[in-house]
Formats: sequence, structure tokens, C-alpha cells
Amino acid sequence: MDLFLHYLSMPYLIQGMSFTLAATGIGLAGGVVVGLLLAALQLSRHKPLAAIARGYAVIFRGTPLVLQMIFFYNALPHVGIKLPGLLAAGMALAFNEATFIAEMFRSGVVGVDRGQVLAGQALGMTPRVLMRRIVAPQALRAMIPAMGNETVSTLKNSSLASVIAVQELTLRSSQLASSTFDFFPVFFASGLLYLVLTGAISLAQLAIEARFDLDRPSTRRGLARWLPWRQAAPAGLSLLPAPGVALRTASEPEPESEKAALADAAPAAVDRMARAARLAAAPVALRVNGVSKAYGPQAVLDDLSLTVQAGEVVALLGPSGSGKSTLLRCINHLESWDAGQIHVGGHRLGYRPDGQLMSPSDLARERARLGVGMLFQQFNLFAHLTARENVAGPLRWVHGWSADDADQRALALLNKVGLGHRVDALPRHLSGGQQQRVAIARALAPGPSVLLLDEPTSALDPELVNEVLEVIRRLAVEEGLTMVISTHQLRFAAEVADRVVFLSGGRVVESGPALEVLQHPQAPALARFLRVMAADTLPSAPLPAKE
Repeated sequence: MDLFLHYLSMPYLIQGMSFTLAATGIGLAGGVVVGLLLAALQLSRHKPLAAIARGYAVIFRGTPLVLQMIFFYNALPHVGIKLPGLLAAGMALAFNEATFIAEMFRSGVVGVDRGQVLAGQALGMTPRVLMRRIVAPQALRAMIPAMGNETVSTLKNSSLASVIAVQELTLRSSQLASSTFDFFPVFFASGLLYLVLTGAISLAQLAIEARFDLDRPSTRRGLARWLPWRQAAPAGLSLLPAPGVALRTASEPEPESEKAALADAAPAAVDRMARAARLAAAPVALRVNGVSKAYGPQAVLDDLSLTVQAGEVVALLGPSGSGKSTLLRCINHLESWDAGQIHVGGHRLGYRPDGQLMSPSDLARERARLGVGMLFQQFNLFAHLTARENVAGPLRWVHGWSADDADQRALALLNKVGLGHRVDALPRHLSGGQQQRVAIARALAPGPSVLLLDEPTSALDPELVNEVLEVIRRLAVEEGLTMVISTHQLRFAAEVADRVVFLSGGRVVESGPALEVLQHPQAPALARFLRVMAADTLPSAPLPAKE
């Protein structure tokens, strides 16, 4: 034991351990830099760049690390590049590890739910903001365990540097054992030193995982202040409404349940004829003119035209595959189309004045400027952000709001949809109905001129459908928003919509006032559709107000 402790504390081995750490540090730092570049190339839309990255991976994953170290140390001098042994070993480790780190980066980015990317685009986030605020934080969190494993692997692979005479821990252990013939005590001490290093890496990995744990109570201390999803509310923030948003006052009794909160603002009856007259005089908010869209040989939209007045609520009906969702995504330019034009507020969204397509960054800014909000079937909340941050974050990142104003707006809207008590909950801790209500608040936050709703209740359990429909009904009644809603809820369409548009085969088959179209369909296809959906009985009572 004394001999083992003597070797364990020997400066000769400790110095070897410092060489091991230096080679590992160079390898990891360089591997991260080169790996990021390779991942960016592989994710690029330009195929030649992606091919270069894949060719690099084939070379460095297909040859032994020992040969790569010999190449950097012995071959580079032939072209005038002479590297010290430690730097040559570190560079070989870096270029070798880069291929694996690149795959970790790429898998982390690809693993982020595509719906969250679409939601960010719909909110007007540029590709840079989307990567920084939505994709990278989630990808990096997913990478932490793999990165810890790769760090341990790099540390152990540094022992191969002995082939080019780098005095790292393994080489010094071999030299010491050869001179003293105390093989077991020397290599036992060497192995324990490696265990100490790898154990420290494992502890660091656990500490980082704990710090990045989304369920950990929010704090502004230490690393947390740098995390984009750890935006604590400013001290003293009150639940004050943003301009134009009404909230329950402190003197009013708190509702017994969320249902009570949602039922507070029961709509009053309205004269539909008077409303129709007002809408007829309103300016055009949205114009779709002869839009066609096909996926290969399959036509999804076929010369479709539609005009929506400011403040009008239009319900899109039609069987699955009729083009409803595709139309909404084309309006927001989340999908391109083959022919036709779409104008929002008189502007041709997605195109420059010379008729050329905008760049992705310019298109994102145009979406934000024109204010085309969108609500998705699958909610598409940002999984790493709380309900408050899902609403407030885009206001700061896209529209330049201050943190205080964005939080005020978020709290006001979350209270309005009955979720004031869940503002700091992560999406996975919310029910489907609650998640969709957060998504509604997020879509409303920047004050959109047009709100697109793509089957907002299709992913909900039946018992949650009514609570979401009630929120949308209140918005149509109180806010006077221009809405285009794709839905199969006939009762809801009859109560809320000013006009029903029935699509089939990518065409508008019938369009007209909601009750008239639903109660007296003219097109045989619509009549068949209504018979199939007959379980959703149409109302006969007076309909709610839209003002």
C-alpha cells in the first residue's frame, strides 16, 4: 500500500496527468468548434456543403485515431507545418471528435419538434432568433448526457498520444513501470488517477444537468441568469392588464374554477343583419386570388379564391384533405404555392415590390409587421418555456418589447383565458385544453390583424373541447378580430362565424352566411357533409354578439 501511495502522489505521474488534461482540453475545444461548423454544413439547404461535411465524416470516422495523430505529427512537416507533439495530438483528437460532436449537434437540432419551429416562424421569428431562442436551448439540453460521454471518451483516447511521444499519463506510467518493474502499483495508481478525472467529469455533467433542469425552481443566481428559458418575473410585477385587455379587479370574487372564469363573459345577442351590414362596409383584410398548390401529382388547392373583410369571422368546413390546413399555411406563407396571389391588409405577404420572394429573415419580419397570427392543431408551445414565457418571449425577441411590458401583456392575456394561476407552468404540466389556451394567448399577444385557427380542438379530448371553443367564442365576441377558422364543429361555426366557406377538392364549393349555408345547403357535397356531421346539432337560439 505504501508503494501504491508513493506512486499515486509522484510528481512524475501528476505531470503526466496535466499533459492528458491539456490534450483532452485541446481536443474537446477544437472538436466543438469544428463540430458546430460540420453540423451547420450538414443542416444547410445547399447540397454541396452537406456533401463536404459527410465526406469529412467518412474520412475521420473511417480511419484509426492513431494514424490521424501520426499524420498531424509526422506528415504535416512535409508541407511546412511543424507542430509540437501535444498540439498535434490535441488537433488529431479535435478533428476526430468533431465528427461525433457534429452528429450530436445535428441530432439535437433535428430532434426539436417541427411544430415549435413552425410556431416560431408564424410568430415572426427570424432564423437566427429561432435558432437562438427555441432550437438551440432544447438541442443543448438534449446533448448534455452525450457530451459528457464524449468528454470521457476523449480523455481516454488521449492515451494514444503516446504514439507520438507526448508525455501523457499512460506513457509516463509505462516508462515508470519499465524502469522500476513495479507494474501493478504503477498502473493501479495510473488507473486511479484516470478514475478521478472521469469521476470529476461525471460530477460536472450531473451538476450541469441539474442546472439546466426545467423543473428546478427558477433562480436568477449563477448560470441561470444566462439561460434564455429562465426569465424570472421582475420584482414587484403586478397582474395589471395591457392596454385594451380587461381583467377581473381585486374587488371581484375569484371564480370557483376555470370553467367559471371562462363563463364570466357570456355574450349577448346581436342582430346578424346589422352586423352583416357593418362588415360589408369594412375594408378587405385578406384576399386570396386563384391560389393553386400541389404536392407532386396531388393537387391540394385548385384556383381557390377567398375575400375576408376586417372583423369578419369565416369558418372553413370540408372533409379531411379538402385543403383547409394548406390554405391557412399558405396565407401565413408557411407553405409556398404554385400559382395565384395572397394579400394581407393590401400587402402581398412574402414577396418584395419587384415580385421576387423575400429571404427567410425578411419574410419573418413581414409576418410580424402585418400581424398574421396562427393557432395550430397540436398547440406547438415551446416546450422549454413556461406559459408566461411562451407569451412574453416572442414579444421581446420579435417586437422589441421591454421585459416588464411583455410580462404585463402575458399575465393579462393568461388571466383573460383563465390561466392566471398557471403562468409559471411548463407545457408538459398543463392539460391539452390549457395548452391550447396558452397558444391562444400567445397568438393574441402582438395584436394580430388576422388570426388563423387550424382545427384548434382536433387534438383535444372531448371534455376539453368546449373550454377552448368558449375562449375563441369570447375573442370573436369581445375583440372583433378577423378570424379564419378551420373546424369540424358545426354548432360552433353557426354560433360564431359570420360566413361559412365549404371546401372540397381544393376548391370553394359553397360560401355564404353561416346559418343560411348550414341550414339550407345548396351544394350536394355540402349536404352530404352535413349529414355525416349531423351529430353536432345546429342551434336555433339567438346567436352571440361579435362586438
